Amino acid sequence: MLQKISLKYGHQTIQYKLPEHADILRVQDPEKVITETLFHDRLIQEFEQLHADYARVAISIADKTRVCDYHVYLPILLQTLEECGAKKENITLYVAYGTHAPQSDSTSLKIYGEVYNHYRFVAHACHDKNNFVELGQTKRGTPVRIRHDIYEASFLITFGAISHHYFAGYGGGRKLIFPGLGEKEAIYHNHGLFLDREANTLSVSCQPGLLTGNPLAEDLAEIETYRPADMAIHGILNSKGQVYDLLVGHGHSHFLKACAKHDDSCRIDTAQGYDVVLISCGGNPKDINFIQSHKAIHHASFFVDDGGDLIVLTECPDGIGSTTFLPWFELDGWQQMFDKLAKHYVGNGGTALAMMEKLGRINIHIVTEIGDATSRKIGFNKISISESKAMLKKVSSSSMAVIENASLSVRSPMSIK
Repeated sequence: MLQKISLKYGHQTIQYKLPEHADILRVQDPEKVITETLFHDRLIQEFEQLHADYARVAISIADKTRVCDYHVYLPILLQTLEECGAKKENITLYVAYGTHAPQSDSTSLKIYGEVYNHYRFVAHACHDKNNFVELGQTKRGTPVRIRHDIYEASFLITFGAISHHYFAGYGGGRKLIFPGLGEKEAIYHNHGLFLDREANTLSVSCQPGLLTGNPLAEDLAEIETYRPADMAIHGILNSKGQVYDLLVGHGHSHFLKACAKHDDSCRIDTAQGYDVVLISCGGNPKDINFIQSHKAIHHASFFVDDGGDLIVLTECPDGIGSTTFLPWFELDGWQQMFDKLAKHYVGNGGTALAMMEKLGRINIHIVTEIGDATSRKIGFNKISISESKAMLKKVSSSSMAVIENASLSVRSPMSIK
């Protein structure tokens, strides 16, 4: 008897009939904990504990690729700040683009709500060296360059969703300060720690959900000591990308608590790998472009046995999402790509290298709006929806799994340290 499942693709869903023996791998969907009243109460409690100085309040938030129900909860945060004595003219919100391209005003209005029209928002520009103050260098050689207005803020708040990150361990939290509000060359140096130059490979310790021993994550932890957030709001998301809890606190232990809570719902325990894995990247905005979708592809690849097939649904209406990604595929193979990155890490080179490594181990078939020529250049097999369904009909004795939202799903064991 066939199983039926609906998978997200952009703003639509696609229906699939699955073999009876296919495993459906789902993240848990805990009941919603947070309410507007509870969020307000948690904020009040933290503000009173911290005895905050509201002379220059800075709030770092994520862009459209990492939404956190901002339209609902930003107004409460801002209202509560003013209740506690902050003046509206002394509050600035910074969109932590990192090296991402800035989004349009209409997109910002949709994501952040009406507060976008009534408060001061700053679109971070990582290439403008006038924005930064240099504070030192990490033991791994990353220059610590932080926005001077962030460094000088009397009260710094980070507000964003916790997520697994395919080489930094976790996204959100401290990443909303660096690389989110970092300087371009410093960001690239940190990202370059993804490469194990001595072993001539990608670092095996740069994995989703891994902090201890992860050189990139430990570098971020060192950078954080130069200007930690005074308060952090960590969003915990369900499988639909909606906030089901908001943890309000400060310090590294608070960050670890949020990571652990994210793990509780998003780790999938399975001892076996599969011959065939069908995934959705989670729909829009998680499949808004290929750079964002790659994170889901990377997570899902851990479920696929060597030589197996990964079938991916990712619409990518914004295309690749970067001008620095495709040129890496014009080089003569993986080794030349690695050697060039090892000398000078730039752009999305690590993402390109990670994608090429996966293509050398498994077969990747993608339903997408990305053009045929671009698909061939990257090296994956572009297929139609009907072709993806035809592939499933050929699955008989092969082991198979479906992952409903691979952007959130991480295979265990990979324990948080």
